[in-house]
Amino acid sequence: MAVGKEIRGKIKSVENTRKITKAMEMVAASKMRKAQDRMRAARPYAEKVRNVATHLGEANPEYTHPYMKANDAKRVGIIVVTTDKGLCGGMNTNVLRGVTTKLKELQGVGMTIDAVAVGSKGLGFLTRIGARVVSQTTQLGDTPHLDKLIGPVKSLLDEYAKGELSAVYIAYTRFINTMKQDSVIETLLPLSSEAMQQQTRDSGAGHAWDYIYEPDAPTVIDELLKRYVEALVYQAVAENMASEQAARMVAMKAATDNAGNVINELKLVYNKTRQAAITTELTEIVAGAAAV
Repeated sequence: MAVGKEIRGKIKSVENTRKITKAMEMVAASKMRKAQDRMRAARPYAEKVRNVATHLGEANPEYTHPYMKANDAKRVGIIVVTTDKGLCGGMNTNVLRGVTTKLKELQGVGMTIDAVAVGSKGLGFLTRIGARVVSQTTQLGDTPHLDKLIGPVKSLLDEYAKGELSAVYIAYTRFINTMKQDSVIETLLPLSSEAMQQQTRDSGAGHAWDYIYEPDAPTVIDELLKRYVEALVYQAVAENMASEQAARMVAMKAATDNAGNVINELKLVYNKTRQAAITTELTEIVAGAAAV
């Protein structure tokens, strides 16, 4: 019964694995709810800042913030938002595949890329392909903190404000629902006035806006657009974290189900092997009795 003992060992091993994946599925489900609440709580602030920034840009056309100016440079920046841990299906693979396509497209037109990595998986990927990583932040935990995000991202924002970058992109995974998450690459800078105005048209506000600025318009708009970009980055990381937990929950559920199927198949093989051994022993006993 050496074969039967080996099969029993495999069954025990798969059962232990199933316990682990089941526990990870339950943990991911719990974290996913918190991440979704955090993401939804951040959306109203981001939308409000976006609307106010749009209104200010329309109300004071004589002043143009550097973030809204198009630069003629041969360098671009890209912020790659990924997870610190794996076991979340093809989520990181999808966003990194999109980043690879974008990098090839930019390099094809003679652009030099400066990259910022948010998450260990993206940092490892950028290091492997030889990209120029100007800053990084990893081990963010389950709760994104703005102070940990703005430091690394600020290097790209400052370079763009100086006119050294022609564009800044951000790649992350957008949360749609528990079963669907989309990898997207959006233009962070320059802030497109058309895209910002589209938000106003979508909200149904077609009237003009005007404000009284204190102390002056450049000071107010500079501070507001800085908060606007920060809100976009924070929202992207919050969306990515919610997508991570949803993808991990689905992946661990699939792993648990597959482990159950493997256990059933191994038990069937074990039972057949055991029955064959019993049949063989009975045949030998009957043959021996007949010979006597």
